[in-house]
Amino acid sequence: MITRLLIVDDDPEITSALSRGLALHGYETETENRADLALDRLRTGGFSGAIIDVMLGADSGLDLVRSARLAGITVPILMLSALSDVEQRTAGLEAGANDYVVKPFTFDELVARLKVQEIRVRAAQPQPARMDDRTRMLSSPAGEVTLTEREYALLALLAENPGTPLSRGAIFDALWAEDSGNENVVDVYIGYLRRKLAEVDFGFEIKTIRSKGFCLEGIAPGFSHGNQDHGLHLS
Repeated sequence: MITRLLIVDDDPEITSALSRGLALHGYETETENRADLALDRLRTGGFSGAIIDVMLGADSGLDLVRSARLAGITVPILMLSALSDVEQRTAGLEAGANDYVVKPFTFDELVARLKVQEIRVRAAQPQPARMDDRTRMLSSPAGEVTLTEREYALLALLAENPGTPLSRGAIFDALWAEDSGNENVVDVYIGYLRRKLAEVDFGFEIKTIRSKGFCLEGIAPGFSHGNQDHGLHLS
């Protein structure tokens, strides 16, 4: 989400007005009036977007955007300008801006354009896999597989301990303690589950840690259980 913006303009009245207006829409803003200082602040991180005027006194907003992109700064950048010629708008986009807003504009238009960038940022982010205990289906944008009850329980147990090896004995006690048999059943179901996970690139895998057991690598730090959804969120 775009929540913290750096506003770069050499006119303090404009930066103040933008800050007040955007605050009413839930945005946190900071301001800068010099290109070099703005670049330094963008380099330090912490901003999820920037609004940069084309004309910054003796500096150029276009040069600032180019420098930001060359520095590896990838946050969405909206350029502001009273210059509406096609050549000017094209120059802004070619410099690396995500959008070009012509003055005068309304806050509704500016916020709408920021929302568009938020949607694009979310779409570009890897989508997590999802595990639904109602259907025992593990799905992601890459595809889906249906797990058996034991495969689901095994994956859920590993997901609750991301990056932490669970011994064969610990897994057996958690899932098969009430059944007759031995710990070899754990290896059998690890094999079943690995084959299912190999069918689709879910972004995580079951690793065997020598002398320690099995762990799930690539899982997101947390997952949620909803009363309606009962889903585990993985990545």
